[in-house]
Amino acid sequence: MLQTPPTRFTYLGPEGTFAEAALSSAVAPGEGVRRPAASVPAALAAVRAGEADAALVPLENSVEGSVPTTMDGLADGDPLVITREVFLTVAFVLAARAGTRLADVRGVVSHPHALAQTARTLAELLPGVPTLPASSTAGAARAVADGEHDAAVCAPIAAERYGLVPLAEDVADHPGAVTRFVLVSRPGSLPASTGNDKTSLVAVVGDRTGALLDLLGEFAARGISLTRIESRPTRERLGVYSFSLDCEGHVADARVGEALAALHRVCDDVRFLGSYPRDDGRTNRPVPDVAADTAFADAGAWLARLRAGQV
Repeated sequence: MLQTPPTRFTYLGPEGTFAEAALSSAVAPGEGVRRPAASVPAALAAVRAGEADAALVPLENSVEGSVPTTMDGLADGDPLVITREVFLTVAFVLAARAGTRLADVRGVVSHPHALAQTARTLAELLPGVPTLPASSTAGAARAVADGEHDAAVCAPIAAERYGLVPLAEDVADHPGAVTRFVLVSRPGSLPASTGNDKTSLVAVVGDRTGALLDLLGEFAARGISLTRIESRPTRERLGVYSFSLDCEGHVADARVGEALAALHRVCDDVRFLGSYPRDDGRTNRPVPDVAADTAFADAGAWLARLRAGQV
C-alpha cells in the first residue's frame, strides 16, 4: 500500500527557527502547508493526533549532542517513524531591538543548545550577564522584539523576521556546527531502500549482566555498523535503560531485518523508528561477504534442504 505524501507539515516554531530553515531545505515551499508548533512535544502530538502529516524536529547537534525532548518524544507515546533526515549548518547572531548597545544588555535568552554553543563568546562580549532558556531560538527573538528581554541568540533569519539588529555576528564558539533534523510521520509504507540508508530504533535492555553486550553483538555478528548509540533512563527505576541508536542499512536488508528480529528476542522491548535515506554526506561501509543478502539467502536455502532431508 502506497502512503500519500505529506501535505501538512509542522515544525519547531515559531517562524524563523532553524527547524523552519531545515524544512524549507527538505521540502519545496509550494509543497504543502506548514505551521509552527510551540515545542517538540507539541509538534509530535500534532502528528499523532492527525492534525499534521509530518513534523520536522531537531534530533542532535554536532557540538551539544542529542536533543532529549525529541529522543524521549519518539521513544514514548504512539509510534512515529522517521522518513528522512536533514543536516543544517547553524550560525548564530546576538540580536537586540534597534538602539540597544552591548552595555545595555542585562540578560540574554535563547534555546539551551544555542546558549551552550555560544557560552564562551557571550562571556567575552557580556561578562557577568545572565542567560535564560527559551523553547526555541526564534521564540527568544520574538520575546526580545516584544520587550520581554534585552537580547537573544538566534538565527540571522529570526533577527530579520522579528525586526532585531545584530549586536554581534557569528557568535558560535565552534563555527560550522551542524544540527541533524528528522522528519517524522505516523507509521505507513517505508521509504524504499537506496543502498545507503540508516535505520533508527530504541531498545530497552534488562537489568542483567551482559545485556548491552547481547544487543551490540547482534549487530557485530552481521557486520552492521552503528552510527549513533546513547542511553536514556526509562523512568522506571535505576538500572533499567533504553538505548537510542542508528545503524547503517535498511530494514528491508536481510541482515538488518535479522538483527532487529534478534533484538526483539534478547531485549525487553524494541521500538522501530524507521529506515530512511542517509543524508549526512557519508557512504555506508562495505558489507562483508558473509553478511550480504545473498549469503543470508544461501544459508536459508541450505537450511531448507536439510529440513527436507536433502543432506
